[in-house]
Amino acid sequence: MNPETLVAIRSWVTDAGLTGMQENDLLRGFAERIRAAGTPINRAILVVDTLHPVHEGRAFRWRSDQKHESEIVEYGRSNASEEDAANWRRSPFYQLLESGETVLRRNMARGDSPDFPVIEKMRNEGQTDYVVMVQRFTEAGTVGEMDCIYSAWSTDAPEGFLDGDVDSLVDLMPTLALAVKCASLFRIAGTLVETYLGRDAGKRVLDGRIERGTADKVSAVLWWSDLRGFTGISDTAAPEQIMPMLNDYAEAIISSIHDEGGDVLKLIGDGILAVFEASDPARACQCALQAATAARARIEAVNGRRSAQDLPITDAYLALHFGDVFYGNIGSLERLDFTVIGPSVNMVNRIATMCRSAERKVLLSSNFVEAAPQHLHGDIVSVGRFALRGFADPQELFTIIPSAR
Repeated sequence: MNPETLVAIRSWVTDAGLTGMQENDLLRGFAERIRAAGTPINRAILVVDTLHPVHEGRAFRWRSDQKHESEIVEYGRSNASEEDAANWRRSPFYQLLESGETVLRRNMARGDSPDFPVIEKMRNEGQTDYVVMVQRFTEAGTVGEMDCIYSAWSTDAPEGFLDGDVDSLVDLMPTLALAVKCASLFRIAGTLVETYLGRDAGKRVLDGRIERGTADKVSAVLWWSDLRGFTGISDTAAPEQIMPMLNDYAEAIISSIHDEGGDVLKLIGDGILAVFEASDPARACQCALQAATAARARIEAVNGRRSAQDLPITDAYLALHFGDVFYGNIGSLERLDFTVIGPSVNMVNRIATMCRSAERKVLLSSNFVEAAPQHLHGDIVSVGRFALRGFADPQELFTIIPSAR
């Protein structure tokens, strides 16, 4: 590859990285340009570890024949099972990691042994040359498990790659790795703020709303749930059982909220504060009720599974309220929390505390009932008026008819 072509490809990668192009598009554009310049790349893969509560990383794949194959694969922990760990140890990527080398090549057209299962598989599929590289980061450039970028390149050309082709790939890969790292870091930032702040709050923070006092007045359905008898369970259960128990029930409740478009803002011990944005109040109320129904079913499934394992079980109390809140940043200059504040938040919390004395799993405020679709009112009944701490007037509360839901 001549110097002018190298400069042109490097310039394209730099510009694409600066514009925020995603990893799979970066790989595709890079591979197509390399191939157009005369390097007979047939297949390519980039592997990037990440910082994610579920996935260890992502793999991005490209093929010149454009066969219908997923371009992006998210993979779990390499040590999730003995089989996964063994497969990782048999990979050429692991060989580079352990040896400290940066390039591994097997040219089967020249007689090199396909001494890794993946290279054997490639040979059987008609590939003649296989080049693996790693671009390592220093400790200061490492985020979570993302301490390097792996890549693999293969060809089905009869003689494999020319040595000059491999030299060009080695020369260009640091630029591609840097662009991919930038895209991956942006993705990690999004994952972190969504994981710890919530989906909508996380997006707002990434959009730049990080100044203290920045807040919007919004109408929303507020959800407050906690676990029945959790304090007593935590006092009597083995300490190592408490966190798995919280996770089991939180998964049931949070997934139900997310499925219906709600956004979880707070996990406070066994308590969960969530909001359903209410540009359409009736729709928001219906989504909250559907989430409540789904959460009930999931909690029953959790209880069945935990009972079979002789583990402590519980249930959830839930309060739903509709009202206006201030949604934004509160805290010190250097430590902020993006959350909702206002009387409506206090109201839903106080209603949740009444579930115990009212002996109801679900309590709804009168504001919520008024905003809910009319066709749902037949399932809702009043349970009386209650004095709520911090509010001057007693509040009429409602519940869902048990036989109906």
